[in-house]
Amino acid sequence: MRRFYPAKRNFDLLNSADPGSRPAARIIPRAEHSISRSAISPNALRVLYRLREAGYEAFLVGGCVRDLLLGITPKDFDIATSALPEEVKRAFRNCRLIGRRFRLAHVFFGREIIEVATFRAMSTGDEPPVETVADLDDDVDEELLDDLDDDEDDEDADESTVLAEAGPHQTGFHGGRPLADRDRSRHAGAGDDDEEDRVTDEHGRILRDNVYGTIDDDVWRRDFTANSLYYNIADFSIWDYTGGVEDIAARRLKLIGDPVTRYREDPVRMLRAARFQAKLGFELDGQTGTAIAGLRDLLGSVPPARLFDETLKLFLTGHGARSLEVLRKHGLLAELLPSVAAYLDRHPEGAVAKLLTQGLVNTDQRVAQGKPVTPTFLFALLLYGPIAEIIEKQPQEKWHDIGTIVDAADRAARGAQGRISIPKRFSLGVREMFAAQPRLEQPRGRRALRMLEQPRFRAGFDLLLLRAEMGLADPAIAEWWTRVQEVSQTDRDRMADALGAQPRGPGEGGGSRRPRRRRRRGRGRASAAP
Repeated sequence: MRRFYPAKRNFDLLNSADPGSRPAARIIPRAEHSISRSAISPNALRVLYRLREAGYEAFLVGGCVRDLLLGITPKDFDIATSALPEEVKRAFRNCRLIGRRFRLAHVFFGREIIEVATFRAMSTGDEPPVETVADLDDDVDEELLDDLDDDEDDEDADESTVLAEAGPHQTGFHGGRPLADRDRSRHAGAGDDDEEDRVTDEHGRILRDNVYGTIDDDVWRRDFTANSLYYNIADFSIWDYTGGVEDIAARRLKLIGDPVTRYREDPVRMLRAARFQAKLGFELDGQTGTAIAGLRDLLGSVPPARLFDETLKLFLTGHGARSLEVLRKHGLLAELLPSVAAYLDRHPEGAVAKLLTQGLVNTDQRVAQGKPVTPTFLFALLLYGPIAEIIEKQPQEKWHDIGTIVDAADRAARGAQGRISIPKRFSLGVREMFAAQPRLEQPRGRRALRMLEQPRFRAGFDLLLLRAEMGLADPAIAEWWTRVQEVSQTDRDRMADALGAQPRGPGEGGGSRRPRRRRRRGRGRASAAP
C-alpha cells in the first residue's frame, strides 16, 4: 500500500534528483471521487483491461482524468503503463508505434486512437543537444490537428529504436519477466554508448530527456498539478501525487515544482498555461502566473514550427477568443505574433480588433458544432491588421489594386514567419482570400458566378461576411452572395444579369450608349483598414 502524503505539499522537493525525497501518491478510493467507467471510452477500457490482464500497470492519465472530474467529456483518452512500447504492440494487433525521440503506441479503433505511453523518468547528463522535449500531458484534440492537415508529431513521440536490450521480450500473455527484472533506465532510442540522457541549454531549457521509469518517476515529467492525476483500472482509484484533485476543485492552475525552473526547462509551458487558463477558466496560481512576465522572452528560443503547432492549439480548439484575451493579458501575444500585438495595442477598439474577436468567436462556435476549421482562415484573421497597415502606407490610389493587396499579404506573412513557421499552403491561402475581396465586392454579370467554382471561394466569402458585419464591406453585396448560393442555376443567371444591368455611376444605365472603356486588370475596391 502506498503511503499518503501530507496535506501541505513541499514543492521544493519536486525538482529534486533524489526520488526518495519526493512525495508519494495519495490514493483516492472509488467511493471518494466522481469518475465512473460509464464516462470512459469503451475502447480505452479495452486497452486498460488487456494491459492489466497481461500483468502490466495501466492508468488513464492527464487531461482526460481532469476533464472527467470537471464533468467534461474528454475528446481523447491517454494511457500510461509499465509495458514497453514493443510489449504494447505485441498485445494489440491494431497498434502502431510512432515517434522519433520517444516511442508511443497508438491503438486504433476505427477513427478513435488510444495513445499508450510507457512510464518515463528523468536523468542527468551532458549529451550534445538534440531537440526540445515537451510535457507528457498535452491533451489537445489530435483528431482536430489531423483534420487541419498538420504533420505534428506528439511532443513526446519518438521513432527511434526502443531499448537496445529489448530483444525477444515476452509480453505478459506469455509469462513476461517481472517489471523489476527489466532494465528501464536506458535512453529510449539510444545505442549502447548513450548513457547521458538529460541535456539543457544555457537558459535551462531541456533539450533531451528520454528515460523509461515507473509511475513514481513519470508524474514529475508532467507540467501542471491538474494534469498529473492517474486513474487506476485495477481498483478504480485516483492516484494524486501533487494535490491535483484539490487544485481542480479550486479551479487553480499550478505548475509542479519551481515555476521559474519549469518555464526555463520548456518555455512553451507559458503558452500551455495560457491555453489551459482560457480553456478551463482556471486562474494561474501565484508564481505560475507572475513568473511569465520575466521569462516570456525565452519563447524566442523555441523552434518556429513548434510555435505554429501551439498557435493552432490556442486558437482552433474551441476557446480562441478567450485565448486571445489571455495571451494579451500575459504579454505572450507579443512574443508569438509581434506585429499582431503591436497593431492591437495601437487600435484596441478599432473595427479590425472587433473583426478578429468576432472571427474567433465564430470559429469557436464551429468547433463546438463539430464543423471544420482551417489555419488559413485563422491567419487571415490574425494578419488582417498588419496587412491593412501595410496597404495604407502605399499611395491611396493603389489601396484597391489586387497587386497591392497581394504584396501586403505576403509581407505580413513573412513578418510573422520570424516567430511562427507558417506552412506555405496556409500563407498562400491567406493571399488568395484577400485577393478575392475586390472581385467579391464588385461582381460583374455572369462572370461573377465563376467565383463560386474557386477552391477558396468559401473562405473568401466568409471573410467578406465578417467584413460586412464590421462595416468594412457593403452588407448588400454580402447579402447578394449569400442569396446567389441558395438558388437554382437559372435564378443565379437571372440575378447576375440583373446585377450587370444596374447603372455603374452617374449618367450610366440610360440614354445613348457610351463607348466601352477597357477596364484595367486588377482594379477593385477593398476596404483595407478600420
